[in-house]
Amino acid sequence: MDTFDKCHLISRHIESNKLNKARNELIKLLDYYKSCKIPYTPLINHLIRQVGLYPYLQLDTASWQDRFIHESFKVDTGDTSPKTLHKEQSVLLKRLLEGESLAVSAPTSFGKSFIIDSFISIKEPQNVVIIVPTIALTDETRRRINRKFSNSYKIITTTEVELAPKNIFIFPQERAASYLDKIKKLDLLVIDEFYKASPAFDKERSPSLLKAILQLGEIADQKYFLAPNISNLNKSIFTKGMEFIKIDFNTVYLEMNYLYRDIMGDKNKKNNALVKILAETDGKTLIYAGTYAAIDEVSDLIINNTATERNRLLRSFSIWLSKNYCTEWNLIDVVKKGSGIHNGRLHRSLSQIQIKLFEEEKGLNQLISTSSIIEGVNTSAENVIVWKNKNGSSNLNDFTYKNIIGRGGRMFKHFIGKIYILDTNPPKPQETQLDLEFPDELNNIDQEEYKQDLTKEQIAKIIEYKDDMSKIFGKAEYEELINESNIESSNAVLIKKIAIDISLNRSEWKGIGFLNSDDSSKWDHFLYKIIKIQPGGWGIEYSKFVKFIKILENNWLLSIPQLLKQLEPIGIDIDLFFQLEKKLTFNFSSILKDVNTILSKLLKDNNTDISPFIYKTSHAFLPSMVYQLEEYGLPRMISQKIHDCNLINFEDITLNLHNILDRFLELGSEQLKDSVPNLDSFDKYIINNFYDGIIKNEKKNIINITKTWN
Repeated sequence: MDTFDKCHLISRHIESNKLNKARNELIKLLDYYKSCKIPYTPLINHLIRQVGLYPYLQLDTASWQDRFIHESFKVDTGDTSPKTLHKEQSVLLKRLLEGESLAVSAPTSFGKSFIIDSFISIKEPQNVVIIVPTIALTDETRRRINRKFSNSYKIITTTEVELAPKNIFIFPQERAASYLDKIKKLDLLVIDEFYKASPAFDKERSPSLLKAILQLGEIADQKYFLAPNISNLNKSIFTKGMEFIKIDFNTVYLEMNYLYRDIMGDKNKKNNALVKILAETDGKTLIYAGTYAAIDEVSDLIINNTATERNRLLRSFSIWLSKNYCTEWNLIDVVKKGSGIHNGRLHRSLSQIQIKLFEEEKGLNQLISTSSIIEGVNTSAENVIVWKNKNGSSNLNDFTYKNIIGRGGRMFKHFIGKIYILDTNPPKPQETQLDLEFPDELNNIDQEEYKQDLTKEQIAKIIEYKDDMSKIFGKAEYEELINESNIESSNAVLIKKIAIDISLNRSEWKGIGFLNSDDSSKWDHFLYKIIKIQPGGWGIEYSKFVKFIKILENNWLLSIPQLLKQLEPIGIDIDLFFQLEKKLTFNFSSILKDVNTILSKLLKDNNTDISPFIYKTSHAFLPSMVYQLEEYGLPRMISQKIHDCNLINFEDITLNLHNILDRFLELGSEQLKDSVPNLDSFDKYIINNFYDGIIKNEKKNIINITKTWN
């Protein structure tokens, strides 16, 4: 490579104000320097400074002016030493520190977490809420925030936790309702992946996110919304007082390889192309499969066409999976080949373990995924393979496609992300207009509170809904129901349906207390009744779901292999087990909670209170602390071993999550591993990773750096 000619080209782009082109060419040049282990010249450093990539400056060969810039853009991000921001990061941080509310669209590789962390370090707010789209991202964010701020803040990720003087809340939108009556004022409301507030991107969960934005936004001094690949954002009640900023500032370069042009839909060519890429590329590889069937297809290809890894860590993981889950599971064979599987159905701890192994230098080399990899975690890789242009049953749209390929490359690690498109007809480029509109599902809000921001038609719908509900409950009772914020669902249509059914069939609902019985044979009638409230939403015949719930009652008493043996006769395998357990703990338990709340208002009969049963289903019939610790990366089977040796009594209902975490910290990882018998090597690996996520930070005393950025 003629570096002088390349530098001359970059300089011409800069002079022509074509900064994106200049940045792309420079990043490719930096990759060449890295591969050849060549130190940067003063000229290279000068070009880095001109395109705003200040963190990439090599100070040993930089001029004093460039070193000054590197120092000037340093901020406290909560780490042990200040970090240098790139130009666009610093602009956003400055505006946030000045009190602005911003909705930002920026590339995946932008480095958005630095800005949140810097804001917390510099402003030292009292209460910050960070809404993330998934439990997996909750854990990832919690680990980062805990490492930096646990000495100054209480980090809250679950419901019903007592607040401290200073708190950082991190959770999906469904958990926000638990704190609406407890938080009087928010300093900053962060909505990560805020595009999910549009039903066009997440029809099922958008109402609950819109409700969280509406209610938390009312008490927030500032709002900071983040998403990739948004071109325009409409003005609405949900973005009131916010400015939309679209930033096209890449920190890595995507090298596109459109292999589908040669494959031309030929299945054998496509299979061979995948095997060839895996054999010839170095570095970590994300394989976007798009559907569960395609995950199986890719898994079989890898199992049958790649060599078994001679890797002690992966071997111990495959043995651990076989022992604790199922011997007849393709994930075990995939792991032996150096690959993992990521989807939204797996147990939370199991997904986290695989992400951890993927981040390990000598861990998993490939990760096969559905869209969960772009919605659930912030991981990236040197290589991204798009195997199928599908997102479930739908064709991949341009927005999601850009989000997937945006996972290629990583600051400071891979200047170039290599993207391989194997499926025919990738989506055509288009701008994404994000419209956050007021949906019918939110008709159970106070129209007086928001009347300045609603249309006459919206107000009329809310009033009509209120009148209908007041006829069912009585006006005072309905207002009390809304004010108490005990309704779990944000779907006003579903709530009305439940209320009408209970109102018309009061005598029939009086027997629901049978669900509290220890005799599961008495559950059938009301299990069917609850399931039928939301027809078609369970992914299995009603009778099999009922049988699954009754067998899962023994979740704490039996191992997963033992449960699967009982479930085998009704056709429930390991994959369906994961899916149904998630349906039970989230969808089914949510409906149960709403039924219980409405029953308390309409029947006023203590015998209809099914709170004990809801407590069990929402924790998958596990002790609540065991279930919650899975979000922190500790699988139930390890908690069982800790409980069995009387080290921690997980059945003690007086304990809360923070008590348990303090107990773990008091024990320490080494004492815990020494005290629990029958831990294998991979159990200990998991315990070490779990402790990495809960240890208190040893934060240095950095003087807050509050410079004025240009």
